[in-house]
Amino acid sequence: MGAVLLEVWWQKLFDFTDYGRLLGLLHNSVVAGLLLGVVGGLIGVFVVARDMPFAVHGISELSFSGAAAGLLLGIGVVPGSIVGSLLAALLIGALGSRARDRNSITAVLMPFGLGLGILCLSLYPGRAGNKFGLLTGQIVAIDDPQVGALAAICVLVAIGLAIVWRPLFFASVDPDVAAARGVPTRVLSIVFMFLLGLTIAVSVQIVGALLVLSVLVTPAAAAMRVSASPVVVPILSVTFATVSMVGGILLALGGSVPISPYITTLSFLIYLGCWAVASIRRRRLG
Repeated sequence: MGAVLLEVWWQKLFDFTDYGRLLGLLHNSVVAGLLLGVVGGLIGVFVVARDMPFAVHGISELSFSGAAAGLLLGIGVVPGSIVGSLLAALLIGALGSRARDRNSITAVLMPFGLGLGILCLSLYPGRAGNKFGLLTGQIVAIDDPQVGALAAICVLVAIGLAIVWRPLFFASVDPDVAAARGVPTRVLSIVFMFLLGLTIAVSVQIVGALLVLSVLVTPAAAAMRVSASPVVVPILSVTFATVSMVGGILLALGGSVPISPYITTLSFLIYLGCWAVASIRRRRLG
């Protein structure tokens, strides 16, 4: 009985029958995964440096509620997700400059956003798959207009990060010294929250609202385990995020479960590998 169950579960997770034929369906998903891996890996460096993983989780839930409202009102998932993310990001950025205030505001917004999203999905008369996909991600439901919107947003975020990279990095690592030297930390915080909101909005389309952290936090955290270099860390973070995204998408094609478990598992395994490398280094040095 146990062996039969294991075989059934394995087939649900990994069934590569006609994989070559199905691979042709993944073009849009792979492109979206690559874009999100690059942008998520870059902005994740600042998320970890500014100690904002909890804020990311809160914004993703407001992005989910915006996407659900967009689905219900017929204006589209992407526009609704962007509006929800930006409202949450700017609100958290404006009211919570310090970690304690930011966490409190995020904790207040999270249940409200989740409840509002569930309400909108409950009222939505469409297919159940659309409802579930907003929470856990989706693999083949990304059409050409959505890929175009994702590409435009990712390019905008990448350009924005390139413009403010040096002062933002300074303000993220040591905000007090940066402010004392005339760096506009308040303005940079608002700009960063705007870019973060856009990134979360596009992430929800792929990995789902519940597991955005696996793209925006885990790769950067893993990179910081093995390096402290301001050049190496972004490169590793982008590499880890891209491998998790594209690898998860390719593995998910062979299964019948949502895409997010594959992406999150790859991301977690990469983090474990980096943690092991860091532990071995410490033992050798100590």
